[in-house]
Amino acid sequence: MTEPAQDPALRALADSVLEIERHVADAGWDGPVRVFALVRTQEALLTEPGLASQLDPAVLAAATVQPWHLTSIEQEELPVAPDLESLLAGLSWPSTVDGMAVTVERVVLPPAAEEAMPADAAAALEYLLAHPERQDVRLVVGALRDGPSWCAVRARANDDADQVGQGPDLVPGLVAAVRSTFD
Repeated sequence: MTEPAQDPALRALADSVLEIERHVADAGWDGPVRVFALVRTQEALLTEPGLASQLDPAVLAAATVQPWHLTSIEQEELPVAPDLESLLAGLSWPSTVDGMAVTVERVVLPPAAEEAMPADAAAALEYLLAHPERQDVRLVVGALRDGPSWCAVRARANDDADQVGQGPDLVPGLVAAVRSTFD
């Protein structure tokens, strides 16, 4: 497991991504794609003073001493999209949003098994779902506007908070798609 550097923005993003991962894990597996806006808590409290009553006292205390402390805001009623890439391509954020995160579940195979996957989409799906080495994973990918990214990966086979892998670019394609929402 990689640890974020001492960069305050990266540390705040890593903490936020792991908090989102735990929150989504509490809902169990087989969940939908979820999208979160990330805002600096201090700034959010200045523009929305009523937010203080909704936050845990420990969060307020952390935000007081950590200028980069982030609050995640789940986005309800996401636009209908045929796939994750289209959903993310259709998102944009106002300048008040400092970052964003997305959660998605995927099925992965070892590289050798992927090479044998049929080209036909229906046959590939059947192959994927029936393969004995398949792994169900939950990915949480977050990025700050013009800043770092952080990823968390939990496998259903090792469904424990202590077994969540993390690092800055574990899922490069999804990191790029998350970043594209700031263009």
